[in-house]
Amino acid sequence: MVACAGMATVSGGALGESSPFEATQDALFGGSLVLFQPLRGAGYRTNVDALLLAWFAATPAPVPVEPGVRQLRSVHPPASTAFDLGAGVGAVGLALLRFGAARRVVLVEIDEQPAAMARRNLDANGWADRGEVVRGDVRDVARSRRGEASLVVCNPPYTTPGRGQVRPAESLARSGELGRFVHAARQVAGKRARVCFVYRAQELGALLANLADEGLHAKRMRFVHAAPEAPARVVLVEAQAGRPGGLFVYPPLVERDAHGYSPEMESLLAR
Repeated sequence: MVACAGMATVSGGALGESSPFEATQDALFGGSLVLFQPLRGAGYRTNVDALLLAWFAATPAPVPVEPGVRQLRSVHPPASTAFDLGAGVGAVGLALLRFGAARRVVLVEIDEQPAAMARRNLDANGWADRGEVVRGDVRDVARSRRGEASLVVCNPPYTTPGRGQVRPAESLARSGELGRFVHAARQVAGKRARVCFVYRAQELGALLANLADEGLHAKRMRFVHAAPEAPARVVLVEAQAGRPGGLFVYPPLVERDAHGYSPEMESLLAR
């Protein structure tokens, strides 16, 4: 994963009297969204993959206009309730609110530090009445909130426990079993809910297999490349329960070209 482009530290220091954790106060989308998150090296910080996931979930879905032909909807109706599993400080859920892709978000996070910052971020952006932070394991939360979501988003850890090395302060955010997040997504998702994941492109097979095991089938997909000639870095996948088939694969998203950020990435980061 890469550092979150377009995110500038506007001030540092303590998070405030409402939290015992120190943080930086950062800004997204041209300063229109405030994001408190751990100091560098003191915990997991949001990266661009979170913004890509929120953008993908908010992207108009393709609909058939005639046999064999599809076009994009002009608007994507906002989800009544979106669940972000493994939400960290809440960047994905906050971006969904910022994009108008959800009326309400539920941020599920097991770690005390980012969960406290997620609550702070909802309040700082004036969305305390449109968001809820639930601290707990995604499996336990999903069992108790079964079928409540009309949209589920998840940026799960990319490292399987026992493989690779992670900093102790980031162990919960960077290391975890993909299957438990997919299972939790299936439980919390309503019958027609969309389930959106961002994951390492090299592990697409594992993601699709886990989704299929839960009766979730890919309906939209997009690969993200760091540069035009680079292999895909991550993949964005939307799945739904029901019959397999009907997969729509978008053209690849290239993050950087010879001039810096690609026009599409510039548009996303300034959105």
